[in-house]
Amino acid sequence: MSSQCILRLFSLFILVLLVGCSNKPSLQTTTMHPAEVKASIVKLMPVKVSNKPAWAGDIYTALHTQKLEPTVSNLCAVIAVADQESSFNADPSVPGLPAIAWKEIDQRAAQLHIPAFLVRTALMIPSPTGKSYRERLDNVRTEKDLSAIFDDFINMVPLGQRLFGRLNPIHTGGAMQVSIAFAEAHARDYPYPVNGSIRREVFSRRGGIYFGVMHLLGYPANYSQPLYRFADFNAGWYASRNAAFQAAVMRVSGVSLALDGDLIRYDSDQAGATEQAVKTLAARLNMSAGALRRDLEKGATIDFEQTDLYQRLFTLADRVAGKRLSREVLPGIKLASPKITRNLTTAWFAARVNDRYQRCLARQ
Repeated sequence: MSSQCILRLFSLFILVLLVGCSNKPSLQTTTMHPAEVKASIVKLMPVKVSNKPAWAGDIYTALHTQKLEPTVSNLCAVIAVADQESSFNADPSVPGLPAIAWKEIDQRAAQLHIPAFLVRTALMIPSPTGKSYRERLDNVRTEKDLSAIFDDFINMVPLGQRLFGRLNPIHTGGAMQVSIAFAEAHARDYPYPVNGSIRREVFSRRGGIYFGVMHLLGYPANYSQPLYRFADFNAGWYASRNAAFQAAVMRVSGVSLALDGDLIRYDSDQAGATEQAVKTLAARLNMSAGALRRDLEKGATIDFEQTDLYQRLFTLADRVAGKRLSREVLPGIKLASPKITRNLTTAWFAARVNDRYQRCLARQ
């Protein structure tokens, strides 16, 4: 046998080994019919899910429209988040929601020095449904219904404009608890007819899944495992990468920082803690304050990893540490919401979703 034949056989043997040892789950998406993909989604869902074909159709449409591959990893990531956030309920009920709603109203009234009795009296008037606002608030069960009450209240009652302006205080919703502001900012290619508003679409099964998929998978990231995407889903795009950058800054500068993934302040022109710490390293990084700021402003994109700041900072931090530091860290953020009654963190959320993700992979 010639040496070329032996080389070809050896190459084929290595290829077979690599294919056989690969542990990255995926569907053969290039040849699978949409019906086959949807059937695979149904099989990956937890047993408890009702109306699986409808959910599968919405997940498939979201991925297909956004040109995301329906790999088992992607499908299980979506399934895990939807299961964690709502147990596959397009409009989940929230325990104690009436009390949460009244607390929000009372706090706004107190800030504006409006007497509580005046607010309660105003809410006795009939709303567009025929019931008084107070009656609807006392019996509200879901965020969709509460959002509708606030919309009516803001639009129909003069006091509503004074209390809330045009800002509905319900900020997240749907099966994947996606930010309504995020959905409104990413609705250009929304594939369905809009029922009234994007806000209302978020509370539908199709809308909640579509925008949830975009928030979870709609950006490139160089993470080693989905765990960090799950953290980003809770804390914001690239929060895990940026938290690792903050940890590196802290190691080199000696300045204590919150590992929250926020590299600059978006609510002020003043430098935040991370930017101030980075500026102390300007001479060691051989960069001006203006250049540092320009690079930090790319912290919400994948391009940040190609900046002089990112690369020089990690080169310096690796040298100081005597090893290569991690480029991904779970953000240390405590979750805050009227709906949360326990001491929870972004790391807790990511771990819970990752556990569901692993169980989904096992179902394949």
